[in-house]
Amino acid sequence: MLRNTLAAIFLALLPLPGHVQADDITPAAVDAFVERYREATGLPGVAVAITKGAEVVHAAGYGETASGDPVTADVPMAVASVSKSFTSLAVMQLVERGQVGLDRPVRAYLPEFTMADPRAAEITVRQLLNQTSGMADSAFREKSLPQPGTLEGAVARLRTAELAAAPGTAFSYHNTNYQVAARLVEVVSGEPFAAYLDAHVFTPLGMRDSMTIDTDRDLPDSARGHLYILGQAVALPEPTGFGNGSGGVLSTAADMARWLIAQNNGVLSPRSVTEMRTPSEQNGHYALGWSLGETRRGTPVVEHGGDLFTSTAHQLLMPGSGYGVAVMANTGMAFADAGALMDGLVAMIEGDAPEIPSAPPVLLTDVIFVLLTLVTIGLAARGVARSRRWAARRTGWQRWRLLPCLAPLALCAAITPVFRVLARGADIMWIQVVYLYPTFMIWLVTAATAGTAVVVARVRGGARRLSPRLSGTG
Repeated sequence: MLRNTLAAIFLALLPLPGHVQADDITPAAVDAFVERYREATGLPGVAVAITKGAEVVHAAGYGETASGDPVTADVPMAVASVSKSFTSLAVMQLVERGQVGLDRPVRAYLPEFTMADPRAAEITVRQLLNQTSGMADSAFREKSLPQPGTLEGAVARLRTAELAAAPGTAFSYHNTNYQVAARLVEVVSGEPFAAYLDAHVFTPLGMRDSMTIDTDRDLPDSARGHLYILGQAVALPEPTGFGNGSGGVLSTAADMARWLIAQNNGVLSPRSVTEMRTPSEQNGHYALGWSLGETRRGTPVVEHGGDLFTSTAHQLLMPGSGYGVAVMANTGMAFADAGALMDGLVAMIEGDAPEIPSAPPVLLTDVIFVLLTLVTIGLAARGVARSRRWAARRTGWQRWRLLPCLAPLALCAAITPVFRVLARGADIMWIQVVYLYPTFMIWLVTAATAGTAVVVARVRGGARRLSPRLSGTG
């Protein structure tokens, strides 16, 4: 353990290497690809780190932040769920010190971890990290419930929660697993999680501009992001959410280069690295904060993606060649720019030509929904203007034909449960659906408003028509 710690400290004291030309990819080629991608998609800003062995092939920033400042290799951006690799590393450090056992119950180290389901007492530390604890969005709506402000609060709100499955029997990607793991690090180490990462991960690895935060309110301007609307990137605040432990790390291209290098240079013992890269039987791909996969050519990789609603990130290791790649883009999960850029960079490493999109993402879809919105407004105006004429022609049961006009309102009100069904139980807030499908939701809200306006106008038109008759019978 001492040898590993000294190796990590020695690595941190080394100056960050300059750009070096690798056999398969060069900084100039990376720059050209990223700029062509940005030109094609309108991506405002992105940071990229590429390493090989103990060398930095390239670490750079491109474009602008949401506040208009240049993105450089030293500008902190959100890494979202890539943060889970950092939380897993923190837990594994405690395992190496003999303070935590991967296969012991979480409650042995974190007595405050209680749930309404008695089976929660069986959940082990490993099951938190490989997402087989039995906790799931379908049983505990972590996003749409009131959000905590601290890791302690994130654990406390589980007291009334149930499990979706018995511990160790099913895989379910659930952010709360990693929030509990981060709180465990706090309690066992006696340090706040942010302070622990700074002292035991960021500082030893020389990640001088990295940190972890609790909620969307803590995001600095450099880490805020955008949505695409009609092919244009629009800067918007991240929806309310808690992410420490599961998605709160902010980092830079230069720092992520150090992080990638450290994965193969003594950040943990070989045994612990093997543990972190061994997937569960229930999933076969997801391990401890990392996931196993393959490139298009079938090259084995170890990776993890990260999605916020206004930014995305991705990290990837190619153990066979020693390459590491990290990408952080300031556009949201609906567009997956970080993943698309990662695919292109990996293709370049493997000697293939990267794919460049021919148009901004979902531009055609946006145009269609904008046109639908305009048509809906026009039809609603026509329907309201002719409401009295419509009422004069229809009486009694025929007025039930107004009900279809209220269908958009019903769908608008029920959009989150509909999403949960389509997404197989994944939890979401109403405003988050807007961030995922902005032009569709603009049309849906417009249609709901328009349909309601037409119904009200036609009902009032019928009442006015009936009113003179009633007064004449008195």
